[in-house]
Amino acid sequence: MKTTLTFLGTSTSVGIPVIGCDCASCSSDDPKNDRMRSSVHIQTATHSILVDSGPDLRQQALRHNLRKVDAVLYTHCHLDHTAGFDELRAFCWRRDSPLPLYSSLSCLDELSRVYAWAFSPENIYKGYIKPAVHPVAAPFMLGETKVTPLPVQHGSVETIGFRFDQAGQPSIGYIPDAKSIPETTLDLLDGLDHFIIDALRPSPHPTHLSLPEAIEIAQAVGAKQTWLTHISHETDYLLEESKLPPNIRFAHDTLTLS
Repeated sequence: MKTTLTFLGTSTSVGIPVIGCDCASCSSDDPKNDRMRSSVHIQTATHSILVDSGPDLRQQALRHNLRKVDAVLYTHCHLDHTAGFDELRAFCWRRDSPLPLYSSLSCLDELSRVYAWAFSPENIYKGYIKPAVHPVAAPFMLGETKVTPLPVQHGSVETIGFRFDQAGQPSIGYIPDAKSIPETTLDLLDGLDHFIIDALRPSPHPTHLSLPEAIEIAQAVGAKQTWLTHISHETDYLLEESKLPPNIRFAHDTLTLS
């Protein structure tokens, strides 16, 4: 079975269209300008892996007929990546074992604070989310897939991306939120087939990579194909994509890589 990655969402924290906005992106009838909050689903031969559970998770799961999740990986604790936590119940109704959650210790601590009912020892009810917490600071295995955490700078919140490697399958690097990438993390991105990176908008932003910054990093990484995600409504993707190198493209919701 081939590994696949599906973009469940590719927008920034407010989605596209933005509430109350009549800009070109928000009023567009191009389906690629209809973007939910950023998340991806990775299907391997052994595991169904969800990266982040944003506020659009219910709609995303219904759209893609997502019925099973074996592990959830969190990049950081911002609400556009965690606010769909309660929707994970749907993936626990048929589970007898706790649902594995992987992230930095600080993110897992914040999840346990906000969703204390799920992490409580008194949570004994069948079908409720029962997290199995796995703090990550080093590579780990999900079946035959090696997952490597990728520390990045994203404001004051501890944030990680993830690299996925499996023999005979394309390697994938996923960094949806970042302002800069340390040299030690860039070293971990060597030899990628697919690189997915934050590219918020053409102009600079204090906590996210701008489009020119993302292109510069993508060219330094040298992946076979780079996909831009976490897109703002300030980005006219058709106009900007026409200027991109041939191996760098904007991702869009429902896009599947295999």
